[in-house]
Amino acid sequence: MNMPTRQLPRSLWAATACPAPAYTQPRAEMTADVAVIGGGYTGLSTALHLARKGHKAVILEAAEPGWGASGRNGGQVIAGMKATIGELAGLFGQDAAHRMVANMGGSADLVFSLIERYGMNCHAVRSGWLQAAHGPKPYRDLVVPRYEQWRSLGVAAELLNASETASALGVAASPYHAAWRDPRGGVLQPLSYARELARAALSEGVEILAYTPARRLQQDGAGWVIAADGMTLHAGQVVLATNAYTGAGSESLWPGLERALIPVTSFQMATHPLDERYDHILPAGMGVTDSRRLLLYFRRDHQKRLVMGGRSPVEDSPTFADAAPLQRAVQGLFPELGLPKPEFVWSGKVAITKDRLPHIHQPAAGLHVFMGCNGRGVGLCTMMGKMLADLACGVPAADVPFPVTVPDSFALHGLRKLGVYALSQYYRLLDKMEAAGRLR
Repeated sequence: MNMPTRQLPRSLWAATACPAPAYTQPRAEMTADVAVIGGGYTGLSTALHLARKGHKAVILEAAEPGWGASGRNGGQVIAGMKATIGELAGLFGQDAAHRMVANMGGSADLVFSLIERYGMNCHAVRSGWLQAAHGPKPYRDLVVPRYEQWRSLGVAAELLNASETASALGVAASPYHAAWRDPRGGVLQPLSYARELARAALSEGVEILAYTPARRLQQDGAGWVIAADGMTLHAGQVVLATNAYTGAGSESLWPGLERALIPVTSFQMATHPLDERYDHILPAGMGVTDSRRLLLYFRRDHQKRLVMGGRSPVEDSPTFADAAPLQRAVQGLFPELGLPKPEFVWSGKVAITKDRLPHIHQPAAGLHVFMGCNGRGVGLCTMMGKMLADLACGVPAADVPFPVTVPDSFALHGLRKLGVYALSQYYRLLDKMEAAGRLR
């Protein structure tokens, strides 16, 4: 039996998740139609959809399913991508842009349909999602175009003025200029969702090898061989779904892929459960994300905690002292909470690509790669898994509603930490100027 080498870090989600299922015990020699490397949402969804199509899938996960970003994110289910049809059309053409937006717009539907189909115990609530504009300029340039796009596509989206935004947040006066609400979204317990996706995949015949890091990936005739500790997996196709952890340690399996993304840290804190005096905060239970470049995102969990997240230089071992900026953000939004003492603090990695878009790559025949959730992991990665399963099943790339692209590397990738810090400082300045109405 493989022994755990990377324990789940302490977090709200690790403390309140449903139990993990019993994973597959590795054998010295194993075979699969498709080997999936990475047990986050993308890999789990890929394997689940492969199995439902009658294909044998085996997942190799270096820790346990949900160990990475899938078990540490804010648990907000957001439909679609950040880019609009117009922005995508400039890159891929009008027809492709419409197909991408229409398909990814169904990502929240896919999440909630899987939860219902398999009876997943992950505290999912389809309460909607709110994007709040931190000033007039982001309202005009970001919020309104997204609202108008989805309204034109038949979504019952709503524009909220400052007073309506205040009511949605449960505050007397909104710190935000305005907002839009997407009824397709919602919230869930993210680590429980990962574990329940794993349970669903296992029920369909997928084999999941936890604490089995892939050490080497190589072509073998028409197929592939993946070497892991004490075992070898032979597969006809491979899906590489390590995302923000691509190139981290043993996952550096295909040269150059890691230079096409930059992993940045997202930091979160959770208060202690709030008593009934604060039931007016986020009364509808929706997830909220604001429009800052260094955005804030927040929600209530199923035990009435307030969860607040944002960007941070903190790595994987944050302390309570690191929560000070988020405590101030909570106080600014909900003054009656003051500077709340956190019960939990934690962090994880977000995969940022050069164009801020998710990408599917096929760097070799039979090798399919996903990279770049760019902060929209729950819905986006679940839908990406469905499309990767189609590709691995032999569906032509032209028939999949998402382009297959060539990795675009960051220049001076080795200096990424310095670059991220400098860009963060610049973004922080722009966000402050927009919030103050000094950028028009």
